[in-house]
Formats: sequence, structure tokens, C-alpha cells
Amino acid sequence: MNVKLSPLGLGGAQLGNLYQAIDDDTATATVRRAWDEGIRYFDTAPHYGLGLSERRLGAALAAYPREEYVLSTKVGRVLEPHAAAPGERDDQGFDVPATYRRRWDFSRDGVLRSLEDSLTRLGLDRVDIVYVHDPDDHFAEAVNGAFPALLELREQGVVGAVGAGMNQTPMLTEFVRRFDLEHVLMAGRYTLLNQPALDDLLPLCLDRGVGVVAGGVFNAGILATVEPGAIYDYAAAPAELVEKARRIAEICARHGVELPEAALALPASHPAVVSVVIGAHDAGQVAVNARRAAKVVPAVLWTDLVDAGLLRADAVGRPVTSGGPQ
Repeated sequence: MNVKLSPLGLGGAQLGNLYQAIDDDTATATVRRAWDEGIRYFDTAPHYGLGLSERRLGAALAAYPREEYVLSTKVGRVLEPHAAAPGERDDQGFDVPATYRRRWDFSRDGVLRSLEDSLTRLGLDRVDIVYVHDPDDHFAEAVNGAFPALLELREQGVVGAVGAGMNQTPMLTEFVRRFDLEHVLMAGRYTLLNQPALDDLLPLCLDRGVGVVAGGVFNAGILATVEPGAIYDYAAAPAELVEKARRIAEICARHGVELPEAALALPASHPAVVSVVIGAHDAGQVAVNARRAAKVVPAVLWTDLVDAGLLRADAVGRPVTSGGPQ
């Protein structure tokens, strides 16, 4: 199945109350604004808010024609009911009651159960893309269980495309070598601060026609705004990275470009990248990110960053514009 993604996608972690709680109306308005901005790719996972993101995203998208958007979810964590103590909250960054526990499961049975539960929460009978989610410590089980199961479901037409989503590139690269995948979701590995995907994943995906979805392009916050207490990859940013981000921002400013505009434009410029996925806590953040993604970034900016030793020379390819949703 040929699944075409919009250049800008909406990530669903914040819809699952990542770091802060939002209400259902805010979640619905966030999805609605994404649609109005031309976004037609939506990504979620059972992990996000113990299923809350899937439920909210499915409810909001029910207002739109199913054939007009692409939706992805993930397998690898099965949600099991948990008898939570009064007031007990999730312990993995989502502001939700701890009424479920996540259990790692990349077996065939685990994949089938996870996907069935996701479809129920989404209110759908199919999903367009299913990613094997964070199998860092479960390589053998993913290779022998999850991927064969998903590829079989693809043959049956239950899922449209199969991929993997991770915060690293070596294992993603190996999965692309071993399996006939359509997409990979690469988080935080091709950004203004960090470009290891150029060593392995991006060249291989380009060669094999695998579409790369770039997530984590702000490296969890530091490339959205450089300020004291900046976050890099979900932890306090080291001082040297804060200084590097500040220097990048200064060069961006000389060209009339904001740091987050450049952070969106760099991954969008790579020919292997088919979509850049950004999360949002509310409709206003969606609008801001859509404006940032539409910014045309002059090619000389990348040259100046390379000359300053702030960007790998092989990161500079063609003239850059993320172009916004199409």
C-alpha cells in the first residue's frame, strides 16, 4: 500500500498528557487546528498516556473522512489493567491515573493484542502505519516476532505499512536491511545539534526507498528556545550544548531565521525525509509550528553553520525549505 504523508505531521504524545494535563476539548481543538493547517498525518502510540492519546485522537479524527488522512500507531508495549492506589499517577512522564501498566511484548501474540486494543481505542478498523516501538532491549524478539507478524498483517490488508520507531539509528538501520519496511520514525537523530543518521540510516533509506519520519527535531526543547534549564533528549542540557544552540541561534538570526524554524527545516530538507512530526499541547502551538515549517531558509545559513563548525558538512544538500503542509 502506498501511504503518502503530509510534510508536517502531528505527534500524539501531548494528547496523552505528556508532562502536563490537557482536557478533552483542548485535545480536540489541537487536532482540529492541525487539520485546518493542512496536516494529514497523525502519529500516536499506546505508550502515550496509557492509551489516552489514541482515544482522543480517534475521537477527534472521527469528524473527518477516513481516506483523507494517514494515521500511525505502535506496538511493543501491551497495556494491562492495574489496581492503582488512590491518587497514583503514571510514572513515565504522562499526567494520567496509573490505571494500566505497560508490559514489553514484541511477540506475535503481543503484537496482535496490542493492535487489537489500539483499534478499539481509536474506533477504527485499520491503521495506515504500524511501527515497532523502542525495541532497543528486545532485538531478537522484534526480529522473530513483531516484524513477521506485522508483515503478515500487511499482506492481509489489516495494516497499510510497517515500520519501526526509535531514538537511535544503528538498530533502525539493521531493521531496514533485514525487512521490507515502508517507513521508519527516527527521533532526535537528525537535528541541528545531532546528525548521526547521516552515517547509516538516511543513506540506506534513500537507497531503498524507505520514507523517514523525523521526530524530536527540537531535541525535547533546547532547539525550540534556548534558555536556562533547557532540556535536551528529556534531561537537563549540558552547558556545552546550550552554548552550541545559542551560537546556532545567533547565526540563524543574522539571516532572519528563528532557531526553531531552522530546526524544522534541516530534517525536512533531506530527500529521505517524508514528514516531520511535531507535538503540541494546544491549537496555538500547532499554528506556531505550521508557521515555522513554512519558513523558507536561505541555503547560505547552512553554509555559515558548517563554516562555524556547528553543522556537519554532509548535512548540507539542496536549498532548504520545509514548505509547510501540502
